[in-house]
Amino acid sequence: MNVHNLMEEIVKQRVDQLYENAKNEKVEWLSCDCENCRLDTVSFVLNRIPPKYVVSGRGATHAAMDLENIQLQADVEALAMEGMRTVSSTKRPYHLASHNDAASESVQSYFNFNSFTGRIFDGATFEPVSNATVLLKFEGETAQMIDSTWANPYVTVDATKGSFSFWVKSVPASKPGEKKMFHFSIEINAPGYEKLIFHFELPVLSESGKRTNFDSTFAFRMNDFVIFKK
Repeated sequence: MNVHNLMEEIVKQRVDQLYENAKNEKVEWLSCDCENCRLDTVSFVLNRIPPKYVVSGRGATHAAMDLENIQLQADVEALAMEGMRTVSSTKRPYHLASHNDAASESVQSYFNFNSFTGRIFDGATFEPVSNATVLLKFEGETAQMIDSTWANPYVTVDATKGSFSFWVKSVPASKPGEKKMFHFSIEINAPGYEKLIFHFELPVLSESGKRTNFDSTFAFRMNDFVIFKK
């Protein structure tokens, strides 16, 4: 008797689609899209979602219906994007060069922002909140992300346990070593909850060139956000 985890096919297919989308859009943080990196991303997702084992054709039919669940699809995509960024930020000895041409650009100065990560919890149960819309604003306007794979606003999903992340597009500077304070705000809206707005400022030192490769060591971890029901 053969037992098969249907999620392997679903995840592999979605991961391949996301890598192709990222390649076509020439996203700057994607350091490699080789088969090893794709499989690492697939493993990242499969280790974080429940398997769906089937034996018979009837079991496969029922499981396929379950896989059409919109929430499950959102969970798989969110974890796949997180996995791609994690894999891309990991330096491997067999990756000798980036697939990007950013290094060939003329060197200019930029204010490079760290990625922002945070989590949202229910104020009564302290459980992660899903389906919360998180909007990051930069100097009073919706913050532009480094590329289209970083959604702003972002809607939290079950699989990532109330987590969200952003990576703001670099801003030109006049010279390296220039220090400037930037103002941000986060707006959180969730069905049945009071709206939460949080303001903060970050000092940034300009650098020579854009920071194009995603590196989790440059992530700015925010304090957990707690929201309360109306």
